[in-house]
Amino acid sequence: MADTGFQPVSGFDLPRFAGIASFMRLPMIGLDDPRLPQVDIGLIGLPWDAGTTNRPGPRHGPRQVRDMSTMIRAQHGVSGVRPFEAVNCADLGDVPPNPADLSDAMDRITKAVTHVHKAGILPVCVGGDHLCTLPVLRALAADAPLGLIHFDSHTDLFHSYFGGSMYTHGTPFRRAVEEGLLDPARMIQIGIRGTAYDSEDREFAAALGIRIVTIEELFDRGLKDVMAEARRIAGIGPTYVSYDIDFVDPAYAPGTGTPEVGGPNAFQALQVVRELAGVNIAGADLVEVSPPFDSSGGTAFLAASILFEMLCVIAPALAASRRVD
Repeated sequence: MADTGFQPVSGFDLPRFAGIASFMRLPMIGLDDPRLPQVDIGLIGLPWDAGTTNRPGPRHGPRQVRDMSTMIRAQHGVSGVRPFEAVNCADLGDVPPNPADLSDAMDRITKAVTHVHKAGILPVCVGGDHLCTLPVLRALAADAPLGLIHFDSHTDLFHSYFGGSMYTHGTPFRRAVEEGLLDPARMIQIGIRGTAYDSEDREFAAALGIRIVTIEELFDRGLKDVMAEARRIAGIGPTYVSYDIDFVDPAYAPGTGTPEVGGPNAFQALQVVRELAGVNIAGADLVEVSPPFDSSGGTAFLAASILFEMLCVIAPALAASRRVD
């Protein structure tokens, strides 16, 4: 049972338009806060988008997601899960990025997430562009490679951009595989679609056995069938979940840098997360929310709703595992 000091502020006690916005109105706990060891799941902002190659803006994502997440209440509307009562959740603030130095910014993320991980906290990160995932994986997979369930319209498996630039939001999973952070046999990428530069990324995936599920296959087979395969591929080992908001059709999530038409709707965006139940999730992220392309905040509200779905899967499993321990 979670500590009562880690409950979100209720809209019955303080109107949702009042107070300082935190992720889902949870308490803000800094990395030097003496209460940090009491946290089970930490939401961490990664306001950094130096890996973006075309339309910048995800550096503003965590702030807008925090604001829109004040609409989230404490109980899941279908399952009745109350994640904040199952385990202690907190907003751990933002990792302060270095917007002028890509390498230093990634090192800062790795250092912060390593600190959180060593404190026994499961991180759920909010980006930022998709390059943010690489330094998070460096922290979580320092001892052994993880599995990966990846929702996206792009594979992010390219070798390099612009004549050899190795670190962009189109390369994080290529680097993660090369660095031994991910096990290719336990990787699945779901929702891939859109026009392409070439087939280099898919050839790399095929050579290593990385499973790619195109949007056509996802819709032909159905979400439940594909997600059953995702759970089989992940197996019982620790698995990272990475969710790019451009997995969702831009009719429902226009606020992203590289939209691709023909994707899932908002309900399907939530449904795939519900189907993660049973996966041994070691960490997760949601990335590529870009407020300049959706100032209304609709994309950020969908992102906050997806994050709540993640918590409703992770929190009960984490509580059960700690009861066993």
